[in-house]
Amino acid sequence: MTDTRRKWLDAVLKIASLVIESCADGKLREVMPIYARPDVHDRAEYTYLEALGRTVCGIAPWLSHEAEDADEEVMRARYAELTRRAIKMAVTPGSPDFMNFSRGGQPIVDAAFLCEGLLRAPDELYEKLDAETKRELLARLRETRSRKPYASNWLLFSAMIEAFLRYAGAPDWDPMRIDYALRQHEQWYLGDGFYGDGPEFHLDWYNSYVINPMMVDVTRAVAGVYGDWDEIGRRALSRAARFASAQESMIAPDGTYPVLGRSSAYRFGAFHALAQSALLGYLPENISPASVRCALTAVLDRVMSCDGMFDGEGWLTIGVAGRQPEIGEGYISTGSLYLCTFMFLPLGLPESSDFWRLPDAKWTQKRIWDGDADAATRH
Repeated sequence: MTDTRRKWLDAVLKIASLVIESCADGKLREVMPIYARPDVHDRAEYTYLEALGRTVCGIAPWLSHEAEDADEEVMRARYAELTRRAIKMAVTPGSPDFMNFSRGGQPIVDAAFLCEGLLRAPDELYEKLDAETKRELLARLRETRSRKPYASNWLLFSAMIEAFLRYAGAPDWDPMRIDYALRQHEQWYLGDGFYGDGPEFHLDWYNSYVINPMMVDVTRAVAGVYGDWDEIGRRALSRAARFASAQESMIAPDGTYPVLGRSSAYRFGAFHALAQSALLGYLPENISPASVRCALTAVLDRVMSCDGMFDGEGWLTIGVAGRQPEIGEGYISTGSLYLCTFMFLPLGLPESSDFWRLPDAKWTQKRIWDGDADAATRH
């Protein structure tokens, strides 16, 4: 295993292992602390599904296929089994970690992230569940239909759940929820890879946290169902590539990046879109997989070097550069923070892929500030 891949794998397991192992043992509620603003008191309703759904979404590509390195394969197979056990605990009534899919609005969000993860590793995660767990999972996902999404990126959460229900063979999957979400985002597209988050533009990272990745993943999941959805999917892929180019150019030479708007405590989850573009192979021609690897590694090093990112037991704390609880909005709690795992999607690429095997390369800002005369024009 290359040193860089080992670094990434060590980092994602440092983050994700407590969530997956605790939930697999039915002890997530017992052991995970709830960090939130002191004036917010309802996060116990939501934080556990947040932690599981987001962690599964981030690690699913790594779990999706056998690793080339023998030691890594042992770890991958172990965590795939633990993740299936965790899902079983989350959806089975009477389990100590049975989770809320039907109260409040938040369950739409994290059921969707769970679905996105299942679609990223369907053979390893969904198909290997026992029949009863599959039935309970689909029942829990149907419960989210009682929740009303906001007229924003939340429409894509409903669409993602329906796209997974279709994959799972549910006869009652609802194409209207998918169609409405896709068409609204078509209307909200602004250019240069950016969508409005609803009718208005928001200067934050939600184009990466949710919008571009889910536009791609939803349309991939329903490819071939309707020709107009396929056309939207082609545009979504092109737009996501353009957005990935913008993201790559925002990583500074020292691995810092602009902290923009709400949900900044998701840390390097801000690079979900760039990581997905590397995973699925639609990086723009002017950006090499090696430069993306090096840029994201610089971000990883910078963020992980900050004291206070983890509490004394290894759980994530609220913040960007270490523990900064004042950064968290009212909807942020411990489970929310595991969206940071989304940066690790390229672990789903084999070690022999260009992303991992090509020699180190400078990314756009590194080249510019090192005096490369070509860097700006080639970007």
